[in-house]
Order: sequence, then C-alpha cells, then structure tokens
Amino acid sequence: MKAINPFKAGLALGALVAAMHAMWALVIALGWAQSILDFIFWMHFLRPVFFIMPFDIVTALILVAVTGVAGFIMGLLFGMFWNRLHLN
Repeated sequence: MKAINPFKAGLALGALVAAMHAMWALVIALGWAQSILDFIFWMHFLRPVFFIMPFDIVTALILVAVTGVAGFIMGLLFGMFWNRLHLN
C-alpha cells in the first residue's frame, strides 16, 4: 500500500467541502435554495419544515470557513489512520 500524505488529504477534502458549501451559499444568494430544498424534501416524501433565511455574506463566509476547516481535519485524520492501518 502506498502512504497517503495526511496534509494533502486534509487540503483536498477541506477544499472539496468548502467548495460545496460555497456553491450552496451561491444558490442561496441567487434565490434558488428554497425551491431546491422543497424539491428534495418532496422527492423523499417529506413535508419541508425548514425555510431559507436571507443571504448574508458574513454567514456565508463563516459557513465556508468552518466546513473547510472541518474537512481539512477529517482528511488529515483519514490520512493518518490510513497510513497507520495499511503500512504495518
């Protein structure tokens, strides 16, 4: 098994998670989020109980930053565990 660089795994997962949430913030800013959320709930035979709040740039930046850091930590831990379990 080849070793995984935990730092690079963290960067990759952190960037992916941050990008996904940046796209979600863009969908909110464009005013499409409530329709998408309603459709997803409908498709799963659920009645929507959540309402999208108005877009706020500070909230969006916090969302992207927090999820990016969380993704980095998860990727870092995954790389460390992978190396520990597969290289012995």
